[in-house]
Amino acid sequence: MSEATLTSKGQITIPADIRRTMAIGPKDRLTFTPMPDGTVVMRAKTKSLLDLKGMLKPLPGTSVSISDMSLGST
Repeated sequence: MSEATLTSKGQITIPADIRRTMAIGPKDRLTFTPMPDGTVVMRAKTKSLLDLKGMLKPLPGTSVSISDMSLGST
């Protein structure tokens, strides 16, 4: 188990073993999610929206025109 101390400025240093496990480094963003039982989940935001490109393949025979995608089209 790793441990860190909160400074008077509200900062912590994430222990090296945790940084390695999470594959995080300088400038990486983290999210903190409070859970109903009082625990907090810390997640690394190491993926960008562009990483999702190509994940979903279109169904064969389906296509949508740009004008159909525009807001306000009927």
